[in-house]
Amino acid sequence: MAIKIHGNPFSPATQRVLVCLAEKEIEHEFVVIDLMKGEHKAQQFLTLNPFGQVPALEDGDLKLFESRAINQYLANQYGSKGTELVPKDAKKQALTAVWSEVEAHPFDAAAIGLSKELIVKPMFGGAADKAVVEENKEKLAKVLDVYEARLSASKYLGGDSFSLADLNHIPSLNALFTTEIKAVFEARPRVNAWAVDILGRASWKKVLQILKS
Repeated sequence: MAIKIHGNPFSPATQRVLVCLAEKEIEHEFVVIDLMKGEHKAQQFLTLNPFGQVPALEDGDLKLFESRAINQYLANQYGSKGTELVPKDAKKQALTAVWSEVEAHPFDAAAIGLSKELIVKPMFGGAADKAVVEENKEKLAKVLDVYEARLSASKYLGGDSFSLADLNHIPSLNALFTTEIKAVFEARPRVNAWAVDILGRASWKKVLQILKS
């Protein structure tokens, strides 16, 4: 049975899985879930993700949700395909895991806060709360200061090879680069070079083509 990814192309979490599938060169069926129609809350979808959030993945009899957990599974289960996203060496695995945790927590918290104010609210005719923007901008800056130091020692966050630690950042980076927050990245040369590098990957370009279709 072919892998199925159920999600919405405009969902950053769905994009995270799509870019992983592209990196791993895994054939799959993309089942679009219409969020505006509430299809993610329908009983059929809740059998895949009881929390009613996209994405969800089916691989044979295995059903998974949570984009980072899905990506970890894909990287391990299909390790011999495409890009190696989880190193075989235990110490390198540990470094990848550390920076993956940083992405999932302090980085993502700030990124979500900024995206809601600067992207989502304006889409629905609202205005950004400047205080919330400044608060999350400061949080992001602190994380990126740590990234700048880390990237002085290695090309990527987990080491000298691209890994899940980098990949999972891509949708949020892409969104933030369309806003004034791009300047926060540009103020840190190593961070900016890293961001431009991973946003230029062929896998992400494939996802962007899906968004345009």
